[in-house]
Amino acid sequence: MRSKTLRIGTRKSKLALWQAHSAQSLLAKQGHQSIIVPIDSAGDQDLVQPLYEMGVQGIFTKALDTALLNHHIDLAVHSLKDVPTQLPEGILLGATLERGDPRDIIVLKNDQKQLPQKGSIATSSLRRQAQWLRRYPKYTCANLRGNVQTRLQKLQASNWEGALFAHAGLDRLDLLKNQPYQILDWMLPAPAQGAIGICLRNNDHEIIDALAAINCSKTQACITAERSLMRALQGGCSAPVGALATIDKQSINLKGGVYAIDGSTAVEAEITGSITAADTLGKTLAKTILSQGGKAILKTIKN
Repeated sequence: MRSKTLRIGTRKSKLALWQAHSAQSLLAKQGHQSIIVPIDSAGDQDLVQPLYEMGVQGIFTKALDTALLNHHIDLAVHSLKDVPTQLPEGILLGATLERGDPRDIIVLKNDQKQLPQKGSIATSSLRRQAQWLRRYPKYTCANLRGNVQTRLQKLQASNWEGALFAHAGLDRLDLLKNQPYQILDWMLPAPAQGAIGICLRNNDHEIIDALAAINCSKTQACITAERSLMRALQGGCSAPVGALATIDKQSINLKGGVYAIDGSTAVEAEITGSITAADTLGKTLAKTILSQGGKAILKTIKN
């Protein structure tokens, strides 16, 4: 048992704290004592400007990275979809916890069985916006920022048909019991959506061993494939790129897509291979997507 009490850094939102406490509980079962250290992030401080306009990679993770490298904390717990595929020098992704439901949902303003073909929805995600407009081209999309509770409150005060969320976040906070919603099986989620990652300094070998004991290898393989695809596409966390890997025995299937922001065009593809080749599968699928028109879509977005 480690005598030193581990300091677990996290953002201050209820969802981030839920994730940090989940990591703390798993570490406790391995005999490791820890405390939670909440830290403000730039992405939590500015709740008005759209994420894609903030122009910073790791807008939700940079403050925790700094705290790690300055030895103010020993571990940083993240929603992995917010973590850039290129980690800062000196930082390692030490564990990936068992994944929640990776899918997106629409929380409805009113309990309606079928959405109208024309209307408005809200989201801060270009990926969700692009895929929604591809399916519902007569809709308009409003920017929606804030923690999940704030976004739900804004929805109720709005004239939108609904707002788009990650299923896992609302489920973890038990916020779906009284909310009419629909699961969007047709929408490709963000790479690593629904997964929790724990980062640490890459030379802290004792903690590396501790995290290895709580790592979920199946989730790690899926996340490796999805993040490899994202890295090869050179898409940031806010880029309209979707990816979802699933495992069947020793095989892994990876679906990926790149979308024009207005929903006008898209390139989607998939690949299946050995679970041991997750990283290679992501790179290979990225080449396919880029060669089939994804490169032109991403270039247009960057411009």
